[in-house]
Amino acid sequence: MFGDPIYRDGVDWGDVALMGFKVLLAFVFLLVATMFMVWFERKVVGDMQNRIGPNVAGPWGLLQTFADGVKFFFKEDLKPANSDPLIFRLAPYLSAVTAFVAFAIVPVGGVFREGEIDTGTVTLFGKETYLQVADPPIGILLLLAVSSIAVYGVMLAGWASGSKYPLLGSVRASAQAISYEAALGLSVVAVVLLAGTLSTHGIVAEQAGGLRSWFWLATGVVPFGVFLIAATAELNRPPFDLVEAEQELVGGFHTEYSSIRFALFFLAEFMNVITMSAIMVTLFFGGPAGPIFFGLDWLWPTVWFFAKVLVFLFVFVWFRATLPRLRYDQLMHLGWKVLIPMMLGWLLVFAAIRQHRLDNVDTAVAIVVGLVLAIGATALLMAAFSAGDRAYERENTIKDEVGG
Repeated sequence: MFGDPIYRDGVDWGDVALMGFKVLLAFVFLLVATMFMVWFERKVVGDMQNRIGPNVAGPWGLLQTFADGVKFFFKEDLKPANSDPLIFRLAPYLSAVTAFVAFAIVPVGGVFREGEIDTGTVTLFGKETYLQVADPPIGILLLLAVSSIAVYGVMLAGWASGSKYPLLGSVRASAQAISYEAALGLSVVAVVLLAGTLSTHGIVAEQAGGLRSWFWLATGVVPFGVFLIAATAELNRPPFDLVEAEQELVGGFHTEYSSIRFALFFLAEFMNVITMSAIMVTLFFGGPAGPIFFGLDWLWPTVWFFAKVLVFLFVFVWFRATLPRLRYDQLMHLGWKVLIPMMLGWLLVFAAIRQHRLDNVDTAVAIVVGLVLAIGATALLMAAFSAGDRAYERENTIKDEVGG
């Protein structure tokens, strides 16, 4: 928050009012965007499966999500007899709040120019500010912390329901989040190394030099690919939706929820998709950066930002319509034995090259050192995983022999 120019000369009531306006604007945008995202997913999946999709409530079915929301308000709010009353009620709000907090650090507008000190500032009500709710100097750490806390809503919902199927869903959620949080964090480290700052506004400013400066290319594509896969798993989106898995767990962690509490989980899931898409645009695709064709300098960056977010929303829907759900062992294998070793190795190589540029070391030497470290670390990880697999197979073989 303290990186915002409106706080440099102290805080007055005008600054507080402006901050409240930005919070309200971001909240309303997320609610409206979530309604649009639900409709968008239904329509796109319908087209990919040669179906019509929603087309009755409003033009092109645009009011279908609104009708569903109204219906949820009037549904009976059921509470299982064996549930924990306080935690059962608290869990949906915990899931929804974390999605909004993560979006608060995303710059959604402003003209970013290379070399400018106060790049990306806009004027609102006569005050210079950033077009984002807050710009804490540890924005990336806040993102990782919030994404870690989000799983507590799912985990507590399953535990507090007092039912076995929600409990299984919550156990899956915690294991899945832990497995992919490491890969997600390692991919973000590559961005931080290149940007030299934890501030999301600073990261966007470092990408102001054009397409070649965007971090998806500057970090070598691999961190972006790992982040996309890990983010899909963190969001519990197909093909990683084993937390819900209605064919196996009835409905997963929210089986016992109804009415507005179920709607909050539904809202949080789609809100998280929008938030994570905005985070990917911020970290790897220059945020609101883009060409300004004619006039209205303040408008074009916001248009480019939302256009990039829409592309990623389509990608997530595309995943859902085309990819089958992974088995749980495949989910764990991909997270622990593929993404983490690959990202750790790439990060070592990337750090060596980055250090070369800072210390003027010979490029060939930096690459060789980085590769040696990467191969060594990856080999150690793979050897440890293989040893664990062999021990597990021996244990199962012994059990089978004893049982036979």
